[in-house]
Amino acid sequence: MRLLSDPLGRAWAALVALSLGSTMIATLVGRGALTGAEVTAAGAVILLLAWAKARVILDRYLGLAAAPFWHRGFSIVLGLYCAGLLALYLMG
Repeated sequence: MRLLSDPLGRAWAALVALSLGSTMIATLVGRGALTGAEVTAAGAVILLLAWAKARVILDRYLGLAAAPFWHRGFSIVLGLYCAGLLALYLMG
């Protein structure tokens, strides 16, 4: 498995797995398999998966893992933004 020995290959595999997870959850919601509070929880999980994908992209593809100052700054901004989105979603 040469692909998984490369850091960018692992990042790509993580992005695919996270995308599949959010797609499966969205499919469950779309088919009506989830109702009420489950739909709200599913939306929150999809947002968390999107946050994880953004972290992978920033850390691996943009190389922020090698720049601690910028990594911390982007992590704080991204975390606050996602927390704000989650709060707005849960209020709505």
